[in-house]
Amino acid sequence: MAGQDPKSLIRIARADGSSEQAPPLDLGQRVRELRRARDWTLEQAAVQAGLARSTLSKIENGQMSPTYDALKKLAVGLGISVPQLFTPAPRAQVNGRMVVTKASEGALQITTTYEHELLAEGLTRKQMLPYRARIRARKLEEFGGWVRHEGEEFLYVLTGAVRLYTEFYEPVEMKRGDSAYYDAAMGHNVVSISPDDATILWVTSLA
Repeated sequence: MAGQDPKSLIRIARADGSSEQAPPLDLGQRVRELRRARDWTLEQAAVQAGLARSTLSKIENGQMSPTYDALKKLAVGLGISVPQLFTPAPRAQVNGRMVVTKASEGALQITTTYEHELLAEGLTRKQMLPYRARIRARKLEEFGGWVRHEGEEFLYVLTGAVRLYTEFYEPVEMKRGDSAYYDAAMGHNVVSISPDDATILWVTSLA
Protein backbone atom coordinates (compact mmCIF):
# COMPACT_ATOMS: atom_id res chain seq x y z
CA MET A 1 0.00 0.00 0.00
CA ALA A 2 3.03 2.30 0.43
CA GLY A 3 2.85 5.22 -1.97
CA GLN A 4 -0.68 4.37 -3.03
CA ASP A 5 -3.70 6.47 -2.07
CA PRO A 6 -5.93 4.22 0.04
CA LYS A 7 -8.98 5.89 -1.50
CA SER A 8 -8.13 4.31 -4.85
CA LEU A 9 -8.56 0.85 -3.34
CA ILE A 10 -12.27 1.16 -2.59
CA ARG A 11 -14.37 -1.04 -4.85
CA ILE A 12 -17.98 -2.24 -4.71
CA ALA A 13 -18.80 -5.86 -5.49
CA ARG A 14 -21.80 -6.54 -7.73
CA ALA A 15 -24.11 -9.53 -7.42
CA ASP A 16 -22.70 -11.03 -10.65
CA GLY A 17 -19.20 -11.13 -9.17
CA SER A 18 -17.85 -8.09 -11.01
CA SER A 19 -16.94 -4.87 -9.26
CA GLU A 20 -16.90 -1.16 -9.85
CA GLN A 21 -14.98 1.76 -8.42
CA ALA A 22 -16.82 3.30 -5.49
CA PRO A 23 -16.82 7.02 -4.70
CA PRO A 24 -13.66 7.93 -2.74
CA LEU A 25 -14.04 7.50 1.00
CA ASP A 26 -12.58 10.17 3.28
CA LEU A 27 -10.33 8.07 5.52
CA GLY A 28 -9.89 10.88 8.03
CA GLN A 29 -13.63 11.33 8.40
CA ARG A 30 -14.14 7.58 8.65
CA VAL A 31 -11.55 7.29 11.44
CA ARG A 32 -13.13 10.24 13.25
CA GLU A 33 -16.59 8.64 13.00
CA LEU A 34 -15.27 5.33 14.33
CA ARG A 35 -13.52 7.09 17.22
CA ARG A 36 -16.59 9.15 18.14
CA ALA A 37 -18.85 6.09 17.90
CA ARG A 38 -16.75 4.66 20.73
CA ASP A 39 -16.94 7.95 22.63
CA TRP A 40 -13.14 8.22 22.67
CA THR A 41 -11.09 11.39 22.79
CA LEU A 42 -8.12 11.77 20.45
CA GLU A 43 -5.84 10.87 23.35
CA GLN A 44 -7.80 7.71 24.19
CA ALA A 45 -7.91 6.54 20.58
CA ALA A 46 -4.21 7.27 20.11
CA VAL A 47 -3.35 5.18 23.18
CA GLN A 48 -5.55 2.32 21.95
CA ALA A 49 -3.87 2.39 18.55
CA GLY A 50 -0.34 2.94 19.82
CA LEU A 51 0.04 6.13 17.78
CA ALA A 52 1.03 9.64 18.74
CA ARG A 53 -1.90 11.97 19.31
CA SER A 54 -0.49 14.37 16.70
CA THR A 55 -0.30 11.53 14.15
CA LEU A 56 -3.91 10.56 14.70
CA SER A 57 -4.99 14.20 14.50
CA LYS A 58 -3.22 14.60 11.16
CA ILE A 59 -4.85 11.41 9.81
CA GLU A 60 -8.31 12.61 10.83
CA ASN A 61 -7.73 16.02 9.27
CA GLY A 62 -6.34 14.61 6.02
CA GLN A 63 -2.92 16.16 6.64
CA MET A 64 -1.02 12.92 6.14
CA SER A 65 -1.41 9.60 4.34
CA PRO A 66 -0.86 6.81 6.92
CA THR A 67 1.52 3.97 6.27
CA TYR A 68 0.19 0.42 6.19
CA ASP A 69 1.72 -0.13 9.64
CA ALA A 70 -0.22 2.85 10.98
CA LEU A 71 -3.41 1.53 9.36
CA LYS A 72 -2.91 -1.85 11.03
CA LYS A 73 -2.43 -0.16 14.40
CA LEU A 74 -5.54 1.92 13.86
CA ALA A 75 -7.62 -1.11 12.93
CA VAL A 76 -6.42 -3.13 15.92
CA GLY A 77 -7.00 -0.19 18.24
CA LEU A 78 -10.54 0.28 16.94
CA GLY A 79 -11.26 -3.44 17.04
CA ILE A 80 -11.91 -3.78 13.31
CA SER A 81 -10.09 -5.07 10.22
CA VAL A 82 -8.05 -2.86 7.89
CA PRO A 83 -10.62 -3.17 5.04
CA GLN A 84 -13.30 -1.87 7.39
CA LEU A 85 -11.38 1.40 7.64
CA PHE A 86 -12.27 1.91 3.96
CA THR A 87 -15.84 0.66 4.20
CA PRO A 88 -18.53 3.32 4.64
CA ALA A 89 -20.67 3.01 7.74
CA PRO A 90 -23.79 0.97 6.91
CA ARG A 91 -26.84 3.11 6.32
CA ALA A 92 -30.06 2.28 8.09
CA GLN A 93 -32.45 0.75 5.57
CA VAL A 94 -36.12 1.59 5.97
CA ASN A 95 -38.33 -1.00 4.29
CA GLY A 96 -41.61 0.48 5.48
CA ARG A 97 -43.11 -2.85 6.56
CA MET A 98 -46.16 -2.61 8.79
CA VAL A 99 -49.23 -4.62 9.67
CA VAL A 100 -52.09 -3.77 12.02
CA THR A 101 -54.03 -6.42 13.95
CA LYS A 102 -57.35 -5.17 15.28
CA ALA A 103 -58.60 -6.37 18.67
CA SER A 104 -59.78 -10.00 18.59
CA GLU A 105 -58.77 -10.38 14.92
CA GLY A 106 -55.58 -12.36 15.54
CA ALA A 107 -55.32 -15.99 14.44
CA LEU A 108 -56.36 -18.31 17.27
CA GLN A 109 -54.34 -21.33 18.34
CA ILE A 110 -55.96 -23.22 21.22
CA THR A 111 -54.33 -25.86 23.42
CA THR A 112 -55.39 -27.42 26.73
CA THR A 113 -53.15 -25.01 28.66
CA TYR A 114 -53.02 -21.81 26.57
CA GLU A 115 -55.23 -20.00 24.09
CA HIS A 116 -52.95 -18.01 21.79
CA GLU A 117 -54.03 -15.14 19.57
CA LEU A 118 -51.23 -14.68 17.04
CA LEU A 119 -50.58 -11.01 16.19
CA ALA A 120 -49.08 -9.50 13.02
CA GLU A 121 -49.89 -12.80 11.32
CA GLY A 122 -49.93 -11.22 7.85
CA LEU A 123 -46.30 -10.13 8.05
CA THR A 124 -43.80 -12.63 6.64
CA ARG A 125 -40.16 -13.11 7.67
CA LYS A 126 -40.68 -11.51 11.07
CA GLN A 127 -37.77 -11.30 13.51
CA MET A 128 -40.11 -11.78 16.46
CA LEU A 129 -43.45 -13.47 17.10
CA PRO A 130 -45.94 -11.44 19.18
CA TYR A 131 -49.06 -13.05 20.57
CA ARG A 132 -51.65 -12.55 23.27
CA ALA A 133 -52.35 -15.60 25.41
CA ARG A 134 -55.18 -16.60 27.72
CA ILE A 135 -53.71 -18.83 30.41
CA ARG A 136 -56.07 -21.76 30.94
CA ALA A 137 -53.74 -23.95 33.01
CA ARG A 138 -54.11 -23.84 36.80
CA LYS A 139 -51.54 -26.47 37.78
CA LEU A 140 -48.04 -27.33 36.57
CA GLU A 141 -49.13 -30.96 36.21
CA GLU A 142 -51.39 -29.99 33.30
CA PHE A 143 -48.28 -29.67 31.13
CA GLY A 144 -46.60 -32.73 29.70
CA GLY A 145 -43.20 -31.41 30.72
CA TRP A 146 -41.31 -28.19 30.12
CA VAL A 147 -42.04 -25.94 27.16
CA ARG A 148 -38.76 -25.01 25.50
CA HIS A 149 -37.81 -23.64 22.09
CA GLU A 150 -35.21 -21.51 20.29
CA GLY A 151 -34.81 -17.80 20.92
CA GLU A 152 -35.57 -15.46 23.78
CA GLU A 153 -38.95 -14.53 25.16
CA PHE A 154 -40.62 -11.52 26.76
CA LEU A 155 -43.75 -11.93 28.88
CA TYR A 156 -46.01 -9.09 30.08
CA VAL A 157 -49.07 -9.69 32.27
CA LEU A 158 -52.14 -7.90 30.88
CA THR A 159 -54.87 -9.09 33.27
CA GLY A 160 -55.07 -11.31 36.31
CA ALA A 161 -52.11 -12.99 37.94
CA VAL A 162 -49.83 -15.84 36.89
CA ARG A 163 -47.09 -18.02 38.27
CA LEU A 164 -44.05 -18.37 36.00
CA TYR A 165 -42.20 -21.66 36.40
CA THR A 166 -38.71 -21.95 34.94
CA GLU A 167 -36.19 -24.76 34.89
CA PHE A 168 -33.42 -22.98 36.80
CA TYR A 169 -35.28 -20.53 39.04
CA GLU A 170 -37.86 -20.58 41.79
CA PRO A 171 -41.45 -19.96 40.63
CA VAL A 172 -42.37 -16.27 40.39
CA GLU A 173 -45.85 -14.86 40.95
CA MET A 174 -46.65 -11.98 38.61
CA LYS A 175 -49.59 -9.61 38.43
CA ARG A 176 -50.86 -7.05 35.90
CA GLY A 177 -48.00 -4.86 34.69
CA ASP A 178 -45.24 -7.29 35.69
CA SER A 179 -42.90 -8.61 32.99
CA ALA A 180 -40.13 -11.16 32.48
CA TYR A 181 -37.46 -11.70 29.83
CA TYR A 182 -35.82 -15.11 29.63
CA ASP A 183 -34.01 -17.68 27.52
CA ALA A 184 -36.75 -19.68 25.81
CA ALA A 185 -34.48 -22.74 25.54
CA MET A 186 -34.77 -22.96 29.32
CA GLY A 187 -37.80 -25.01 30.31
CA HIS A 188 -40.74 -22.78 31.23
CA ASN A 189 -44.49 -22.94 31.95
CA VAL A 190 -47.08 -20.39 33.05
CA VAL A 191 -50.23 -21.05 35.07
CA SER A 192 -53.03 -18.69 36.08
CA ILE A 193 -53.52 -18.08 39.80
CA SER A 194 -56.51 -15.77 39.22
CA PRO A 195 -60.17 -16.72 39.68
CA ASP A 196 -60.51 -16.07 35.93
CA ASP A 197 -58.07 -16.95 33.16
CA ALA A 198 -55.17 -14.48 33.14
CA THR A 199 -54.03 -12.90 29.86
CA ILE A 200 -50.47 -12.06 28.91
CA LEU A 201 -48.58 -10.61 25.99
CA TRP A 202 -45.78 -12.84 24.77
CA VAL A 203 -43.06 -11.83 22.30
CA THR A 204 -40.69 -14.54 21.07
CA SER A 205 -37.55 -13.81 19.04
CA LEU A 206 -37.22 -15.82 15.83
CA ALA A 207 -33.62 -14.94 14.95
